[in-house]
Amino acid sequence: MTLLIVGATGTLGRQITRHALDQGLNVKCLVRNPRKAGFLKEWGADLIIGDLTKPETLTAAMADTTEIIDAATTRATSSQRIKQVDWEGKVSLIQAAEIANVKKFIYFSILNSEKYPNVPLMDIKQCVEKFLPTTSLNYTILKPCGFFQNLIGEYAIPILEGQTIWIGGEASPIAYMNTQDIAKFAVKALSIEKTEKQSFAIAGPKAWSPTDIIRLCERMSNRTGKTARMPLGVLKFARKVALAFEGGWSFAERMAYAEVLASGIPLNAEMDATCELFGIKQDDLTTLESYLQEYFARILRKLKELDYKEPKVKSIF
Repeated sequence: MTLLIVGATGTLGRQITRHALDQGLNVKCLVRNPRKAGFLKEWGADLIIGDLTKPETLTAAMADTTEIIDAATTRATSSQRIKQVDWEGKVSLIQAAEIANVKKFIYFSILNSEKYPNVPLMDIKQCVEKFLPTTSLNYTILKPCGFFQNLIGEYAIPILEGQTIWIGGEASPIAYMNTQDIAKFAVKALSIEKTEKQSFAIAGPKAWSPTDIIRLCERMSNRTGKTARMPLGVLKFARKVALAFEGGWSFAERMAYAEVLASGIPLNAEMDATCELFGIKQDDLTTLESYLQEYFARILRKLKELDYKEPKVKSIF
């Protein structure tokens, strides 16, 4: 049994790789640049050079592959467009897996993808969800809505550094989850027959609004955050400007997702039945409070060791 992980260098993919290895699975990772994936090899995974946008490289990756977890997606800083990776690349991967008679295919979509056909990433995720049932694969679709890890750059670091945090529109509350917990669901799905050809929402213990997260970070860091509102109209205008330049296409497509976050519609899901099926206790899922508490304790301790002092602001009066 050999598990192929696609997107293993990403925020979620690396946690899936780590957890799969910890569970004693034979793991190989599809990577475009092995120099940037050295840590995966050090953990014990085999590296397979390949690219979702180059179908000819996927055939070799399928050799001896019995299971696949696909956690890849286009990065906002990438020059590749969402359609190239998240649709054309995924179709190529799925077809290659089907030809190779892969026994289980785990695909990561996004919660509520069907509700936002005008948002490129959501629409393409939904298209892949519809494509999988037309194949012969035993698939499982997992649909998380946000990662704790992303909140560090969005909220924690700006508060520590005194930077402005921009909040758009109605600011939808989101049930973020620790990627380490999401990884457990992905690896569990490989061995649970009842998850085959099913979709599962994957949500954290509580939905948090940006204001709630900022207050939590302020309390744990003993610092006051600076916030500013960005109207949804400004976001839409900025997206149109970015679309006017070829180099800004990927960024513009990703920016469209900001409209989802600014819609005011909560991204949350009931997890009782899902946790029971996967054999994961809800009480064992990481809370945002404990995650951020650990982060700030580590960072503030490090700053103290370095004898860090906040720069004094000179008065202009």
